[in-house]
Amino acid sequence: MTTTQTGRPADGPGSRLPRRRRPAPDDTAPGAPPDAPGDAPDAVAADLLPTPKGASRALLGSLLAPHRGRVAVATLALLLQQAAAQASPLLVAYGLDRVVPALRAGDRGPLLVLAVVAGLSAVASGGLQWVFVRLSTRAGQDVLLDLRGRIFRHAQALGLDFHERYTSGRLISRSTTDVEALRELLEEGLQELVTVALSTVYITVVLLWLDVGLGAAALLSAVPLTLLVSSFRRRSERAYRAKSTAIAAVIVRIAETLGGIRPVQAFRRERANDAAFAGLNSRHRQVNGDAILEMARFVVGSRAVANTAVAAIVLWGAYRVADGSLALGVLAAATLYLRRLYDPIDRLGMFLNAYESAAASLEKIAGLLAQRPTVAEPAAPRALPPAAPDRPGREVAFRGVRFGYRTGGEVLPRFDLTLAAGTTVAVVGATGAGKSTLARLLARFHDPTEGRVVLDGVDLRELSGAELRRAVVMVTQEAFLFSGTVADNIALGRPDADRAEVERAARAIGAHDFITALPDGYDTDVRKRGGRLSAGQRQLVSFARALLADPAVLILDEATSSLDIPGERAVQRAMGAVLRGRTALVIAHRLSTVETADRVLVMSNGRIIEDGTPSALIADDGRYAALHRAWRESVA
Repeated sequence: MTTTQTGRPADGPGSRLPRRRRPAPDDTAPGAPPDAPGDAPDAVAADLLPTPKGASRALLGSLLAPHRGRVAVATLALLLQQAAAQASPLLVAYGLDRVVPALRAGDRGPLLVLAVVAGLSAVASGGLQWVFVRLSTRAGQDVLLDLRGRIFRHAQALGLDFHERYTSGRLISRSTTDVEALRELLEEGLQELVTVALSTVYITVVLLWLDVGLGAAALLSAVPLTLLVSSFRRRSERAYRAKSTAIAAVIVRIAETLGGIRPVQAFRRERANDAAFAGLNSRHRQVNGDAILEMARFVVGSRAVANTAVAAIVLWGAYRVADGSLALGVLAAATLYLRRLYDPIDRLGMFLNAYESAAASLEKIAGLLAQRPTVAEPAAPRALPPAAPDRPGREVAFRGVRFGYRTGGEVLPRFDLTLAAGTTVAVVGATGAGKSTLARLLARFHDPTEGRVVLDGVDLRELSGAELRRAVVMVTQEAFLFSGTVADNIALGRPDADRAEVERAARAIGAHDFITALPDGYDTDVRKRGGRLSAGQRQLVSFARALLADPAVLILDEATSSLDIPGERAVQRAMGAVLRGRTALVIAHRLSTVETADRVLVMSNGRIIEDGTPSALIADDGRYAALHRAWRESVA
């Protein structure tokens, strides 16, 4: 077989890494995306994803749509509850103007009416409040449940290119801090808003009904309050956007530091991290203080306006009572209503706080959910043709493929490459040669910028995710294990496998002996990230996981690099039987894993510069031969 390539070398600007950013954790080609945008000086800006116009409203509408009935009933209950709750000042007026004169005349009938109506109002207000709280709380919790699920599912669907530039700390912030801001709005803020709105309308109507002059004076006093609320909303919006970004930066720093605690301690980065965290923490304190100060200014201003208005209206009303143009009961009721009208202003400020915080959070969540996966599911997926019964492997072909990461220049110039079904092809080369990029394209972690990657004649973009993952399995250098038992981690690729199949895969890879020596054998909890096992043991478990999945194509990306010499030899003994008949792409620095390959590709600067069997390449005395000699000398 032959390999042809055209195009220019990948040596443009993308071959240089930005300052203070680390290269991708595995062997990627020049220009591969950095993995820690939180380390960049523009970390705050990186937290803001572009949000399409109207996306926040559309997201909120879609979240509330399934609960329209419950929300309508809850709103009606609150409407009736406010009517019952606002009846007490009228009852005071009735008591002063009707009940007291009737009692002086010996008539207790009005007193009985007052007692019955007051009791019914109290019972109705409490019962309707209970109905509202129950319905609104359940609807709010369902909305938050739905939203957290959407964020989690969407984050898993987004491609590696997104996760390499948008840190897990920010995703955690979206799922926790931002969702919590929405919870406060749904469970507390909306009730405050509806209560204030209903009570304002109700009290204004009643005041106008009791006395047109008092009602008009109350409406006139609302003008400065409205201007005050408008000004507060503009200022608090800026404050809460800054607050949301600041707490996200704090979470990102904590997640990155604790996630990399080993290198932090190994390189004594504690003081530097403390200093960086102190700056972020100080920024968070500052923006929190700014938000509190805005609230304090609003409360002081609103209370000054409210107290002045109440005092002026009551004095005017008392003068009218004295000259006989206003009943004493009406003035008493109006005074109580005025206090009820202005007292919620503080609560309105709290609602606006919750609203601005939730609006900033909803915008960020909407921006996240608006991100489209770069590796999308096909609209009409195709099925792979049936595999030949005598060979489980499938043919892989790269046809006119070109690839470049979004953060850099071209990584793989245009090339064509065919891997015959059932062959083991090793890829070697210096770090940054493009080996892992080739593997990622085959695993469809990325789609080519140009051209197609096909499996038995079917473009990978036409295969469903489930079909592709059944056919192609990748074992990486990281050997990531999830919390749970050893058996659960091995069965990850085939959850329906029974214990006998799990143990058979472990035996084939040479992991059975160390697993049975664990405290609970296959039922031993490996703990977070497999911390209970050594690096080599974790790699063996990941091998067993891949073998149990029984793929047609197996990709090993530096998969033996964590093994010691005895462990590597044990794996090599198993690989011959395991890979027989399957198509395998093996990326390795250790040439001991290459010797059994049917074919070797040598890469440099994104190009395949040598292609042949191991023995033929050694005889040609080229790049591979030099690598082979150096390896022989290192193990001599």
